[in-house]
Amino acid sequence: MTKAKYAQTPSGQKYLKSIEGFPSRSLAPSTVARILTIVVMVIVLIYFIFPIFWVIISATKNNNEMASTFGLWFAPHGKNSESSSVWGQTVANYNALIGWTRGYLWRWIGNSILYSAVAAAIGTIISTMAGYAMAKFRFPGKNFTIGTIMAGLLMPVAILTVPMYVVFIHLGLTNTMASIIIPCCVSPFGVFLGRVYAQSSVPTELLEAARIDGAGEFRIFFTMVLRLLAPAMVTIFLFIFVATWNNFILPQMMISSDELKPITLGLYGMLSYFRPEFGPIMLASLLGVIPLVILFLGLQKYWQSGLAAGAVKG
Repeated sequence: MTKAKYAQTPSGQKYLKSIEGFPSRSLAPSTVARILTIVVMVIVLIYFIFPIFWVIISATKNNNEMASTFGLWFAPHGKNSESSSVWGQTVANYNALIGWTRGYLWRWIGNSILYSAVAAAIGTIISTMAGYAMAKFRFPGKNFTIGTIMAGLLMPVAILTVPMYVVFIHLGLTNTMASIIIPCCVSPFGVFLGRVYAQSSVPTELLEAARIDGAGEFRIFFTMVLRLLAPAMVTIFLFIFVATWNNFILPQMMISSDELKPITLGLYGMLSYFRPEFGPIMLASLLGVIPLVILFLGLQKYWQSGLAAGAVKG
């Protein structure tokens, strides 16, 4: 009896229903593999969550409590304690933080948000346009351009900081917002991801149909291509945002005014004291990382799909 005839018999139909929705036994992971996967994932979760948890605990302590109490839990506050409660010590750390920064703390956090958001927005558009052009257009020197951009992925940003500083000081743009935003707008990884995603997600037939209908290249890009590249754009935006937020060497060389400092440069200034209070510093670090956490949680659905597309399609 052939497989087709057996599938039409009652026993064959019963068998097909019993295996419907289940993977092949050869593809199903074993019990040991599932347990090892869960254990590894838990370890990875702890690895990433532990620093944030430690910063939260440390932000509620002073220097003495950090040295004399268990580092992974809040300090006990009894009658002989310097503070009446965990909340009281946290408020004291915040007041000390505002005093040390001369009221610039929230200005520094706002500067970081401004630098990162503007650089990420402009850089995303530039990366997407460049990646789309290299994926869908033919022009002289295309392969050389792609190779140059790929080489840029291997070059550390710190090497380019001094040449950029020399250029900006001759242009008279040091100690300005532009000195932070303009260099951070360029992202070789963003161009690479935009090109890979455009190759796989933008059908050439759709572009040709739009051109036949009389649409110009700018109209095609801004009304059609951008919608198709939305997951990649979110991923590029996040990478440039985080890279700009964490950038330290560039602001240190370009910015000298307290009013223009980002939070990374402000934290460095706090650590330069002879005897810094680590509780307020930990609180500043916690306040400085909250915007990044909110951004990642809000956009995780989009950047995950963008990364997956860039990883498996080319």
